[in-house]
Amino acid sequence: MAKICDGRIVIVTGAGRGIGKSHALEFARQGAKVLVNDIGAEVDGTGSSAGPAGQVVDEIRAMGGQAIANGDDVADWEGAQRIINSAISTFGGLDVLVNNAGILRDRMIVNMTDAEWDAVIRVHLRGTFAMTHWAATFWRENSKAGHTNDARIINTSSASGLYGNVGQTNYGAAKAGIASFSVIAAMELARYGVTVNAIAPAALTRMTESVATLGFNPEKDPDKFDVFAPENISPLAVWLGSALSKDITGRVFHVVGGKIDVVEGWHAGPSVDKGERWNTEELTGVIPDLVAKARPNADMSGR
Repeated sequence: MAKICDGRIVIVTGAGRGIGKSHALEFARQGAKVLVNDIGAEVDGTGSSAGPAGQVVDEIRAMGGQAIANGDDVADWEGAQRIINSAISTFGGLDVLVNNAGILRDRMIVNMTDAEWDAVIRVHLRGTFAMTHWAATFWRENSKAGHTNDARIINTSSASGLYGNVGQTNYGAAKAGIASFSVIAAMELARYGVTVNAIAPAALTRMTESVATLGFNPEKDPDKFDVFAPENISPLAVWLGSALSKDITGRVFHVVGGKIDVVEGWHAGPSVDKGERWNTEELTGVIPDLVAKARPNADMSGR
């Protein structure tokens, strides 16, 4: 039986562990050739190791798949270009980019340092931009040369960015930015045959095991469905990376266990139009009423 990603060339960043590893393995099971990128850092981004990416490559090759490892930093401009070029030179092209790499530096605003802010924004937001820039450049040149692309970008957002979570202003801001980035990139890259979507995953990994507000329970019952297994996220990522998803673009999905939500994003709520400039004082009788009519902000489940 044909696999839905047979012959497709895929890059997965942050693929040495957790959700990224699961993505890489599932893409391989579905017939893709995979570049496994990971610098092997700790959760906070410090340190590095070649081991995790290489181990995932070994697993893919053991199942009969094709894969290579890469240890470049996604947020380094030249490093991101090397990642893209490595997939192209090794496998002959590029069809799918999964931007998954990320770190955490959780802290309340009053305690957060500028370095902690910059580190998280750099990996998540700059890394997603840098990787997307170089992939898009390749696809644009391919299109200009008269070739047809059937390409995909799958970015990684978070419920923290979509709905908010205490102690994660840096991470949440980055993930909200990635959601908006995905919507806009989808508009810009459609002309080149590229779709762009984002997934906000809920899973128990090294990055989330200490986030109590997500309701994770590390004690697993082997006889029950593990709602927070990283592997639950990958079927959607791989389907979005396949040719079957060509009509889906500019969307954000929230995934937990077997549940998939289409996140509808910002919409204008209750409004009032005076038809002329407001007097500052009279807004006291207007804004509280508008807010009272509006739906409350969603919680971390999106409800």
